[in-house]
Amino acid sequence: MTKFILGVSGSLRKASTNSALLGAAKLLAPADLDLHIWTGLGELPHFNPDIEDAMLPEPVLSLRKLAASCDGMIIACPEYARGIPGTFKNALDWLVGSETFFDKKVALFNASPRASAAQNALRLVLTTMAAEIVEEACIAVPLITKLRSPQDIANDAEMAPLIADALNLFAAKLDKAVP
Repeated sequence: MTKFILGVSGSLRKASTNSALLGAAKLLAPADLDLHIWTGLGELPHFNPDIEDAMLPEPVLSLRKLAASCDGMIIACPEYARGIPGTFKNALDWLVGSETFFDKKVALFNASPRASAAQNALRLVLTTMAAEIVEEACIAVPLITKLRSPQDIANDAEMAPLIADALNLFAAKLDKAVP
């Protein structure tokens, strides 16, 4: 049974190493994982609880629908000023009110092993949102000043097995969650 995985990059940069890491994961995903990479981060309006019960903007509705329908999420988020980038935290804020994270399986991919402060903050936010972080599928891949394209990363003899193993561990955890 194919599992729908939502990949989300916490970066707006075109040349983002975290986005490239997700692209490599898509190329390396096992056949039973359908990894969809969401690219709407920059389209989200600022979170405003006053409009939560009103007509939500289309980018918010789209994100909520994807988050609700996926079997699990892979999040690749950079660190800015020792924390989660504001635009990505904004996306998480839009998801809080939708309850889409209750027991949602999440793997954290990181393009810089030095970005530990953001990863710790992200773990705190996600567990507060009732997500289940699949620790064995969380990885840090040293991409700073290295290979940039998803294809280059997927073809790298050291990085590809690390990513593929994390994806397989994530898929195995999702299999255990299926009734």
